Amino acid sequence: MTRRTRTQPAEPAADTASRGVPEASVARLPLYLRALATLAERGVVTVSSDELAESAGVNSAKLRKDLSYLGSYGTRGVGYEVEYLRYQISREIGLTQDWPVVIVGIGNLGQALANYAGFASRGFRVAALVDADPTRTGEDVAGLVVCHVDDLERLVREQRIAIGVIATPARVAQQVCDRLVAAGVTSILNFAPTLLQVPDGVDLRKVDLSIELQILAYHEQRKNGAALALTAEQAAELAEAVRG
Repeated sequence: MTRRTRTQPAEPAADTASRGVPEASVARLPLYLRALATLAERGVVTVSSDELAESAGVNSAKLRKDLSYLGSYGTRGVGYEVEYLRYQISREIGLTQDWPVVIVGIGNLGQALANYAGFASRGFRVAALVDADPTRTGEDVAGLVVCHVDDLERLVREQRIAIGVIATPARVAQQVCDRLVAAGVTSILNFAPTLLQVPDGVDLRKVDLSIELQILAYHEQRKNGAALALTAEQAAELAEAVRG
């Protein structure tokens, strides 16, 4: 099963896939875009590659290599024009056009996603909300009416849905995924705590909050363990001093 980051450019020149931009570089472009947005909010007009790399949390050589795949947008000795580079990266990753999104599963997580204001500012429009619970049908969430899951295929067709977001319980996530794919959706973001299978040509991204929390718990335990080890070492030194 091939999984690729989907890129559908607003303009033909922005087809990063056909120009062979590595997946790792594509994955870092949103980091640069976020850093540029922060710089723009601060009124910064130009930024050096070193400064931009530091803001994005990457190596400056890696940043320059990534941006070289997109074209020559910097000026030697001056750096990058923040707003221009921001536009070019947005164009490259398809954020200068509208991407209609359907969220399937309007529980606590689904509602939070529906209410997230950051989608609209980044080119994503939540066009439809779907839930299997008939008592939720007709409910207003974030200015949209929740539809029953039986209407999923119709909504995908009528709203020309580009991206499906799955926020359902794990037991039904694969079924929802299959229905989205059958309806013609070829990009899916999965929040359900389960692995999904998709055919070639469908891009699947997974966000597992529980795994991220477990990783944090591991690091927290290591920090606590180091603190305990230090305390034990200090205790041994104290005991030695007493014996002496």
